[in-house]
Amino acid sequence: MALKILVIGAGPAGMIAAGNAALCGCDVTIADINKRVGRKLMITGKGRCNITNNCTPQDFIGNVPTNGRFLYSAINSFTPQDTIDFFESHGLNVKTERGSRVFPCSDKAVDVVDTLHNFIKETKCKLINEEITQLIVVDNTVIGVQTLSGRQILADKIIIATGGKSYPLTGSKGQGYKLAEQVGHTIVPVKPSLVSLISANGYCLEMQGLSLKNVSISVIDDNTNKEIFTDFGEMLFTHYGVSGPIILSASSHMRNMDNATYTINIDLKPALSTEQLDKRILRDFDLFKNKDLANSLNKLLPATMIPVIIKLSGIPFDTKCNSITKEQRSRLVSVLKKLPVNVRGFRPIDEAIVTSGGVAVKEINPKTMESKLVGNLYFAGEVIDVDAYTGGFNLQIAYSTGYLAGISASKY
Repeated sequence: MALKILVIGAGPAGMIAAGNAALCGCDVTIADINKRVGRKLMITGKGRCNITNNCTPQDFIGNVPTNGRFLYSAINSFTPQDTIDFFESHGLNVKTERGSRVFPCSDKAVDVVDTLHNFIKETKCKLINEEITQLIVVDNTVIGVQTLSGRQILADKIIIATGGKSYPLTGSKGQGYKLAEQVGHTIVPVKPSLVSLISANGYCLEMQGLSLKNVSISVIDDNTNKEIFTDFGEMLFTHYGVSGPIILSASSHMRNMDNATYTINIDLKPALSTEQLDKRILRDFDLFKNKDLANSLNKLLPATMIPVIIKLSGIPFDTKCNSITKEQRSRLVSVLKKLPVNVRGFRPIDEAIVTSGGVAVKEINPKTMESKLVGNLYFAGEVIDVDAYTGGFNLQIAYSTGYLAGISASKY
């Protein structure tokens, strides 16, 4: 007789878990509070969906700052290459872009969602629109669940794949944490990860909407004065501070925001050394020697950034280029190579791409994803206390843990 498996959550982890359990001959039901599967997946990668990162399992682990070693068995059981092969074998062509990021060739997240949806339909998984409110436990073993409508659903194995608390409008309301806590699991406090940052600097507001490409950042822990992260790429100034890919990655390195402060130093011209940038500025000043400084930086900087940079350099706006001193020019170069953004907090958790925290990994068997505390209960995806950098790594966590949970749960 086929094992009955209930998967709670129809995101990427839940669908991969369900489909693979069904391929092993199990009778699988997926319960989700949304009528449409993969709601959060639809908005990832600005609607393009960064499916995975085309890297080795070893490189993958290096990109998971929170409990990366816990994922060793999972990532080796379902690698990034396995993910690529899965989608392509199910009719979705993919491409690898900068930073080994993998996207659908169509650049449409909906195609990724549809591929996963077709997978669970092909494997004859049943999908029900129910909110699970309680696990039913007998003799320290789960035997079913209770729904919000009062219905009881019995199952031999249960996989919790409900996601975290980010983007609650997509259904990620943290219900998986409540279910796990009900049966004795420790929940590591949840905080935003891969999230935009709030700055105390008013000039971020002055530059809101300005997107920068090909800049480098260095993140300094102000308490220790140590550099904790560097990156190169795109960022954005907003009314509250800063955002964009390299900022989101930087946020995952920032811990204990209540007790720590951080400074992000932006190198606006990373391709030029200090000496080369000084020579470049000298050439521009020679070209505009009779103009005011404020009217001479258009070749070097976006218009909205010019007043901010001049203000920070301390040079009067109406100073003629031919009268700027070497010391003033040195200050200007210094600001261009090290524009400081003082970080004072994260944006709200419901704006985060992923959440850090969740079910403690010490209470989950890393080789099976089964609970060490309660029999026949498994976990997959963001509900577990693991999170990674941007670049497709977090979705790969979902597939790998989902696959391992689904395969493990299908065994007697």
